[in-house]
Amino acid sequence: ALAATSGAIADDTGFAYSHNLRKEGGRLCMSDHYHSGSGSGRSKAAAQAAAARSWADFTNFEYGSAWARWSVARSKGVRYTKDASGWSADVDARPCRG
Repeated sequence: ALAATSGAIADDTGFAYSHNLRKEGGRLCMSDHYHSGSGSGRSKAAAQAAAARSWADFTNFEYGSAWARWSVARSKGVRYTKDASGWSADVDARPCRG
């Protein structure tokens, strides 16, 4: 039991609690702090997926995997740019624990 507890604690850096947090839809979310990510791909969908992975990777590094799920993030924004090699995407969202 101690190993399971230690793993769960080690996965949450604790840094998220330095931000203003609030409950939204049953999850604990940062109320006014956004993270960003960027990515590229041959299609808009591929670019957005790469950008979401970038967002999740940094969020995981800073707060732990409990906060790093793009699927539960709030206030998502996505911007696309088309260039000769395909698409680029930039995303922003507020991390939520869950």
